[in-house]
Amino acid sequence: MNDFRSGLRVLVTRSRAQAEPLALRLGALGAEVVLCPLIEIEPISDAAIDGAGYDWLVITSPNGADEIARRGRNLPAVAAVGPGTAEALRAHGIEPALVPADSTQEGLLRAFPRPSGRVLFAAAEGARRGPVAELGADFVPLYRTRLLTPVLPAADLVVLASGSAARAYAALGASLPAVSIGPETTRVARAAGLTVVAEARSHDLAGLVAVVRDLMDSSA
Repeated sequence: MNDFRSGLRVLVTRSRAQAEPLALRLGALGAEVVLCPLIEIEPISDAAIDGAGYDWLVITSPNGADEIARRGRNLPAVAAVGPGTAEALRAHGIEPALVPADSTQEGLLRAFPRPSGRVLFAAAEGARRGPVAELGADFVPLYRTRLLTPVLPAADLVVLASGSAARAYAALGASLPAVSIGPETTRVARAAGLTVVAEARSHDLAGLVAVVRDLMDSSA
């Protein structure tokens, strides 16, 4: 059994622009935080995204929320795939009309009203297209995710906040026990051969911090 005591070294793999809020919260628990960005977010365009004529806009990640806040115009009702995405939207003054209890794209599809009307699905360039097809939605790519290949520092536990980070971490041949932000990240991580020891109950930063705290408390 892993010993996750106070003072453990936690590897935070979020992009450099997004790492600080998570690092500060983990540090407040007494963890030694090691920043090692494994992904970089690259916006695809500066052109406006006009939601006029659509009934719904689907956003699938906090990065997507940031881009829609920057480029969106005439937004219709907004559906967020989970609480982390919803939190990012609210930080920009956008209140989502739909946040499914099951924070996966499948959960979003089950919760989506039918008929759904005209839907604009806004996500990463390489996003899964199954949900787009099921909703009969138009698709707009917001950003691309570039995987980084740094030399990994020593740590006891890795925090994975996205499937992209999980893929990047696995590609480096690393094998630390991992905590995951949610079911999709867990699925990607395990498919890549990583060991996920815990998954956040709420799929946002607060959930990640809580699951690390629980691991530390259980080893006390």
